Amino acid sequence: MANKNKYIHAHHGETKRRSLVKAFTWRLVASLDTTVIAYFITGGDFKQAISIGGFEILTKLVIYFFHERGWNSVRWGKKVGDIPGVKTADRKRRSVVKATTWRILGGIDTFVLSKIFTNSYKHASAIALIEVITKPILYFFHERFWNNLIWGKREFKQIENEA
Repeated sequence: MANKNKYIHAHHGETKRRSLVKAFTWRLVASLDTTVIAYFITGGDFKQAISIGGFEILTKLVIYFFHERGWNSVRWGKKVGDIPGVKTADRKRRSVVKATTWRILGGIDTFVLSKIFTNSYKHASAIALIEVITKPILYFFHERFWNNLIWGKREFKQIENEA
């Protein structure tokens, strides 16, 4: 019988360092967005806006890191061989689903933090609802940017399986 080549996944395709740097770059973009939204929703209260945006840097870095590591263990939506030297990349559909799952987690976190710092369900709801529009768009483009970076990606290893 002929041998069949099969790709196996090595360490989920991306390094922990890549996930960590990706988390930091996303957090900078997203927290700036939250701060600007909070500033306008709170009627220009700079202190509340900075408190919400600043504190979420801490909470969301942790949440995002584990979200990213979880998605790295899911093979659905991966394509093989599109980037020279890297045998795996995300399809656009996968990026959309990742953006959606992240937005759900992020929205809950934003709502809770906004409620704590503004003591207003109205403000917390408005901030979280506006982010339903802004964050998936920003996240999608962040994902596409990182998808094209080779740094921190691991190659699939090709092995021979006997049939």
